[in-house]
Amino acid sequence: MRRVVVTGLGALTPIGNTLSAYLDGLQKGTNGCDKITLFDASQFKTQFACEVKGFVAEDHLDRREARRIDRFTQFAMVTSAEALQNSGLDLDAINKERVGVIWASGIGGLATLEKEIEEHALGNGIPKHNPFLIPKMISDIAAGQISIQYGFMGVNYATVSACASSSHALMNAFDYIRLGRADIIVAGGSEATVTKTAIGGFNSMKALSERNDDFKSASRPFDADRDGFVLGEGAGALILEEYEHAKKRGATIYAEVVGAAATADAYHITAPHPEGIGVTNVMNLALQDAGMQPGEIDYINVHGTSTPLGDVAELKAIRKVFGEHAFALNISSTKSMTGHLLGAAGAIEAIASILAMQHNFVPPTINHFTDDPEIDPKFNLTFNTAQQRTVNAAMSNTFGFGGHNASIVFRRM
Repeated sequence: MRRVVVTGLGALTPIGNTLSAYLDGLQKGTNGCDKITLFDASQFKTQFACEVKGFVAEDHLDRREARRIDRFTQFAMVTSAEALQNSGLDLDAINKERVGVIWASGIGGLATLEKEIEEHALGNGIPKHNPFLIPKMISDIAAGQISIQYGFMGVNYATVSACASSSHALMNAFDYIRLGRADIIVAGGSEATVTKTAIGGFNSMKALSERNDDFKSASRPFDADRDGFVLGEGAGALILEEYEHAKKRGATIYAEVVGAAATADAYHITAPHPEGIGVTNVMNLALQDAGMQPGEIDYINVHGTSTPLGDVAELKAIRKVFGEHAFALNISSTKSMTGHLLGAAGAIEAIASILAMQHNFVPPTINHFTDDPEIDPKFNLTFNTAQQRTVNAAMSNTFGFGGHNASIVFRRM
C-alpha cells in the first residue's frame, strides 16, 4: 500500500482562529471557556461553553454565500481554505478527479434547524420555510461545499459517528489514498452546536459540567472533582496526500499517517465500557496497522472529556495496551482548553498531536487541582503546563456516543 502524509493544516478553535494561533494557545495552556454569547443561556443549567471568538463569516466568505450556509459549514470553508493554502498546492496543476473531500460533523446544522422551528413551525402553523433549510442543515453539505468551491471531483462524503466523526473522516481518507483510489483528500470536521437545543439536551442527560460559579475551570479531565464536559465549537482541516505525489512537488510534510483503527464498545448508548475493552482493542489494532510497538509511542492525545466514567476507563485501557510504558509516555487532554468539539474533536486533536511532533512539546491538561484516587499517580498526564519533549510518534483517540472508538497514529518523517 502507498504511504500517506499530512501536507496541510487549518484550524479554527476556541483558543485560536488560525493554525498559528491554535499552536500558541496549545503551548500556553490557553483556556477557551467563557459565558455563552451566542444565545441567552441564563435559564439553562449550564451557562458557559468554549465558543470560537471574534468569528465574522463575512470576513472570509462572500456575504451572500455566508448567509446560505450554516455556521458549521462556514467553519469548514475557512479551515479547508487555510489548510489548502498551507499545503502549497497548485490547484491548477493537479488532477482534480483524484482529489476528494471527506468531512465530518456529528450533528450538522443544528442552529439552522433550531432557528427555522422557532421562526416558522411554532408560529401560526402555516408552513413557510427557508428554501435553504435542508441544504444548510444536512451534515454532508460541508464536504459538498468544499468540493464545489475548488472543483474537487474525487470521493466526497461525510462521516457521522458522534464524537469520533472526524477521526473516522481521517481514517477513511488514509485508506482511500493508501489503496490508490485518490492522490489528495481534504479531511477534517466542523461543529457549531453551542445552541439552546444542544445545551438543553446535554444538560438533560447530565453530560455537561454545571460549574457556573467557576466555569473557567469546568473542563478538568482526570481531576477528582470533574463533573462533565464543556461544549466547544470550531473546525480542523488536514490535507492528506500520497507520499510520492507530495515528494514530487516538494511539499512540506508535517507527519506521516501510519495506522488507524475503529471498534465498537457494544455496551451502552452513552457510557463507556467500564473496563475499556473497545478502547483497548482500537489502540492495539491501530498500533498493529502502523507496524509499531507500544514503546514507540511518545504521546497520546486522549479523548479525556472530563466525565467521571470515561476518563478512568480510557486510562485503564492505556495501561493494558502499553504496560509499564504507559508511565513513560506523555498523556494529555486538550479538551481541557478547547472544550469538546463533538464531531470536530478528532480533527483538531489530530492537529494538536502533529504540532506536538513538529515543535517538540506536549500540550497540557489544564485545570487540574485534585488527584483522583482511582487514577494511578505514575501516569504523566501533563497537568497544567506544557512539557518539552521530543515526540517522534503520537496517537490520537476519540470515542463517540453509541460506543464508536477511533484511534490514529502519526509518525515524524
